[in-house]
Amino acid sequence: MASPANAPILPGYYPDPSICRVGNRYYLTNSSFEYFPGLPLHASFDLLTWEPIGNALDRPEQLPVQTGEAGASGGIYAPTIRHHDGRFWLATTNIHEVRRGHLIVWAADPAGPWSDPVYTTGAFGIDPDLAWDEHGICRLTWHDVMRGGISQVPVNPETGELLGEPKVIWRGTGGSNPEGPHVYQRGGWWYLLIAEGGTGTGHMVTVARSRNIDDPYESNPANPILTHRSTNDPVQATGHGDLVELTDGSWAMVHLGTRPRGSFPRWHTNGRETFLVGINWRHDDGAICICIEPDAESGDCPGAWPTVDEGRFVVPERLSSFTDRFTGERLHPRWISPGAAPATFATTGQGGLTLTQGRAAAERDAACLLATRVTDLYWSATVAASGDLALVVRVDDAHQALVQRIGETITARASIGPLTQELGAGLVPPEASLTIRAETTGAAPGQRSGPDRLRLGFEVSGEFTELATLDGRYISTEVAGGFTGRTIGLEALSPQAQVQAFTYTAL
Repeated sequence: MASPANAPILPGYYPDPSICRVGNRYYLTNSSFEYFPGLPLHASFDLLTWEPIGNALDRPEQLPVQTGEAGASGGIYAPTIRHHDGRFWLATTNIHEVRRGHLIVWAADPAGPWSDPVYTTGAFGIDPDLAWDEHGICRLTWHDVMRGGISQVPVNPETGELLGEPKVIWRGTGGSNPEGPHVYQRGGWWYLLIAEGGTGTGHMVTVARSRNIDDPYESNPANPILTHRSTNDPVQATGHGDLVELTDGSWAMVHLGTRPRGSFPRWHTNGRETFLVGINWRHDDGAICICIEPDAESGDCPGAWPTVDEGRFVVPERLSSFTDRFTGERLHPRWISPGAAPATFATTGQGGLTLTQGRAAAERDAACLLATRVTDLYWSATVAASGDLALVVRVDDAHQALVQRIGETITARASIGPLTQELGAGLVPPEASLTIRAETTGAAPGQRSGPDRLRLGFEVSGEFTELATLDGRYISTEVAGGFTGRTIGLEALSPQAQVQAFTYTAL
């Protein structure tokens, strides 16, 4: 079994998690930024093992995205998923359309189809939350960049119309970037959970409460309820949580975190991932609260605060390796594209995957890149294909390493900021498979080392030939910046490439 201290429930670039439960099944969504389709959706019966069920924003009219450096870490920011009155609701912000307000979509089935979005014009900011009070009135709560702090307003979620004047309900505890709000009702109290400290090493989860949903909220004296700042914990940047009540009446929280590696200052490569902790409710005197319903004598719970139990859940080992032969009618939900809709250039069928040309071979920026998230710390990826093709590991266009084949020539290249350089090349037979491997650095103790080393090359009959090796720190968030993580992509470099198989293997 994997240790709960360093095992995410959704590994890889799955930040800003939001969760809800319907019956005995849980549903989870995450930010997707510049990648299309947007808002990945997973389902689970046990909170520990998750199945992808689709992406909510899977039509271009729902989600305009941008390619290139201008689009990097744009697009879809932190979402909220909720279930109310027989419908699933999703609220999020497309940062490229931020002046339109947040967008809201709904579906009867979380696997889709999801509605076209409506926009909350007048609510300017990021990280929207939806919560319904006992009268069925919906509140929109978000990080208000105009007023500062967390604002709230009644909203019609079917139209996006604001039904009042927004007002600030809490400014947090004083940490930077009070954002990611979620509102809950329990025991006659309303609770407001937020993220503070920025989404880096100072990240934390804080909470406040109020008797009424739209009154000012009072801060928990024990804030923050979760942070790993200034610790040696293998998981860092813990924050941006969302609570959920389990079928047995207990509670849990999903949150994001990173797994930095290497020598000081350490680097994380897979982006911000989704983790799980237990929640206990405790009164101000520290006693565990069991006031699920308002007290019969006083009319309500005397007050409780959520406290975090990081050791409650043990995440099981998972099978992350896969081979995709692309013979189905559509792409698996794992496949995404930065700034483009995969359906416009990728076609599946009995012959495998057909890719129409994206960028030219000498160009740097992706045009039609079909990608999947890296979910392991050490891995290999191999593609068997015919035609001119690139296999790429990237954080964005300015931070990538690739192996590309043009005719019988295979070249290893890397782009780090404004610099693009050929690292190695060779003549190989047409049956060679392009391969990238992320392995341990092998540095001796005390030596400066990156998080891993990226070996770029090709395989013939299962035998790997290396063209170049790159220090993995250059394809990390600490170097690239932004809010995503590594993805592995395929792009055709001539009018058409045919992919027989893509194999991802955890090492």
